[in-house]
Amino acid sequence: MVTLTERAAEQLKTVLNSEQKAGSGLRVYVTGGGCHGFQYGMAIEEQAGEEDETIEAHGVKLFVDPQSAPMLAGAEVDFVDGLQGSGFAIKNPQAKSTCGCGHSFGA
Repeated sequence: MVTLTERAAEQLKTVLNSEQKAGSGLRVYVTGGGCHGFQYGMAIEEQAGEEDETIEAHGVKLFVDPQSAPMLAGAEVDFVDGLQGSGFAIKNPQAKSTCGCGHSFGA
């Protein structure tokens, strides 16, 4: 299961409200590519797909498709501020290697 930090949930609520999409959720997924074989993706979506896992945490929803779920099991979505800017970040204990930008990983 994917978890969401309280800080990420508060930021997501702010984004959803500013885009007038209250009630929508954040899709978190994995695709092939990036410098380590896989990369993370995120998108605002109004509702879950038929086969999606829906996770509700801190008043917001996360949607995870069945193909991405095994690779994201145990992952945490956080919101970080750093030298490269601020944004949502995924901490994935299954990633055996990651790139410097944090957007791709090897399993």
